[in-house]
Amino acid sequence: MAQRAKAIAFVEQTWELAYALEKRVQFPPVDLPGFSGGEIQHDGFPSDPIEAARALRSHWGLGEDPIPHLVRALENHGLIVTLVPFAGADTPRIDAFSTSRLPRPLVVLTPDRADDVYRHRFTAAHELGHLLMHGDTAPGDHQQEREADLFAAELLTPRHIIRPLLPTKLDFIALSEVSRTWGVSVMSLIYRSRELGLLSDATARRAYQRINQMEKLGLIVPEPVANYPGETPCLLSKAFALAETHGLSYSLLARELRWRIPRLRLLLGEADTRPTLRLV
Repeated sequence: MAQRAKAIAFVEQTWELAYALEKRVQFPPVDLPGFSGGEIQHDGFPSDPIEAARALRSHWGLGEDPIPHLVRALENHGLIVTLVPFAGADTPRIDAFSTSRLPRPLVVLTPDRADDVYRHRFTAAHELGHLLMHGDTAPGDHQQEREADLFAAELLTPRHIIRPLLPTKLDFIALSEVSRTWGVSVMSLIYRSRELGLLSDATARRAYQRINQMEKLGLIVPEPVANYPGETPCLLSKAFALAETHGLSYSLLARELRWRIPRLRLLLGEADTRPTLRLV
């Protein structure tokens, strides 16, 4: 209950910050099918997760290639994405979540997944699936979680494209090459291979065991999100940096929001220079 209260408070503060910045800087327009006025209308958009992922790829003009910067793609289409330890020591106990009950959809990614960029990307795609198909998902709804996983897998690795690229026998070298190209983990590719009928359940189980052993021996080391700027949220920090060139300061904004400057800095995150913004 305490963690939920902290999450709700964080969502409210994030929107206060976004609203204050949007009075000074024009954000990218929200481009999420069905989203309007703080809710998702599902009329005309596929409810099937695989078809929904394909429809979004088409709508966003992503084609059939790997998505090189997933978080940046969300931000460039007007979604707010955050990755900050907003609840202090309690943050690792709060799962990533999303909400469409704001003037802009919000995806909250948690730092406990940031030590593995592939896990982080899948989580972002999973939450995007929730936004498109479910609006605000009910915690613990296994069917919706399964649908969001199917959406994420199809968005990141469209089956008709990825299937010919996957080995028909267990080959970690080949899987590693596909993993780097498509920005997904070897573990998820093994799951995908089993799902597509390329590997048997028994072979997949052996592969999972082998990967776990290699991780324990340090032969597989996850890559942190910090090494991939395109997967680190920057919309809010860039908006502040742009407004700062026209007179805004930490102290002025903190006073306006009635926050302490350290809290403001925390919610802004680190600066970057990707989404297109202009002064208003």
